[in-house]
Amino acid sequence: MITEDVLADAMRAAVAAAEGVRGRTSPNPPVGCVVLSPSGERLGVGATEPPPGRHAEVVALAAAGSRAAGATVVVTLEPCAHHGRTPPCTEALLAAGVAAVHFAVRDPHPAAAGGAAALVANGVAVHDGLLRDEVEGGPLRAWLHTVRTGVPHVTWKYAATLDGRSAAADGTSRWISSPQSRADVHAIRAASDAVVVGTGTALADDPALTVRDADGVAAPHQPLRVVVGRRTLPDTARLKDGTAPTLAIESHDPHRVLAELGGRGVVDVLLEGGPTLAGAFLAAGCVHRVVGYLAPALLGSGPTALADAGVTSITQMLRLRIEDVTMVGPDLRISAVPTRRG
Repeated sequence: MITEDVLADAMRAAVAAAEGVRGRTSPNPPVGCVVLSPSGERLGVGATEPPPGRHAEVVALAAAGSRAAGATVVVTLEPCAHHGRTPPCTEALLAAGVAAVHFAVRDPHPAAAGGAAALVANGVAVHDGLLRDEVEGGPLRAWLHTVRTGVPHVTWKYAATLDGRSAAADGTSRWISSPQSRADVHAIRAASDAVVVGTGTALADDPALTVRDADGVAAPHQPLRVVVGRRTLPDTARLKDGTAPTLAIESHDPHRVLAELGGRGVVDVLLEGGPTLAGAFLAAGCVHRVVGYLAPALLGSGPTALADAGVTSITQMLRLRIEDVTMVGPDLRISAVPTRRG
């Protein structure tokens, strides 16, 4: 018999599988799936493959093989019921002869929805809502946001001292955060579709914006590097080194930037620009999550992490809801989402 605890553990394993492919599935969602035997044994685990690869359910069913007959499937997103790049996942589940499907979140995409009803119509027991909040705040966060709003999801990442300084008075900023925090940022980049900076940051810091391991070796998958602004970068800029795809957008209008990226299939955006660009995105309501790395240090002067964000009075203050607080090496990492102004 499969208990609620076994189902919850399986869903968390599915989330972990999905997290492992985040940043490589867009415009498809990063989905995870686990196939359980009637006694609760894990028969197969799968995650979405890069387009035009298989969906998570198909990968997990292939791992389970003939043992999938009569099995229970635990998946983060409602199985799709439409023909896209691949056949419907509902067909694969029915062909495998599974007995039950538990999913966390109903598919909000109008073309793909309806999988649950198709399964029920063919005698499969279907249950939804398993660990919904955990799943919606996990690997599916950006994809769900984009499908529901039509706009790519933006995470603003910054590093600062405890007094909010992103650089010293002379402009130097390497390194405010610890090596552990910088490694953590590379992990966030690796899971993103695009990394955005302004031309001011690109000219001042000459960042590479690539994903590298602890030894400095470039990862096989690199997010799109995006430079926003009208200033021209020199040919010697590292953003022009050809090591990763790069896009220049000659605008500081966040809505235009996101429209351009959305048209390219970008779902998950990491905003790493300086205080001016961050302020523009916040003022436009185009930041959907904030991840701050606070170093146990004080500068007392120098640039702040955030410039004008359209706030002139305390009643306009942008309120945040903290989701997570974690120590990363000596630094404090805070993840929060905007709630309202005032």
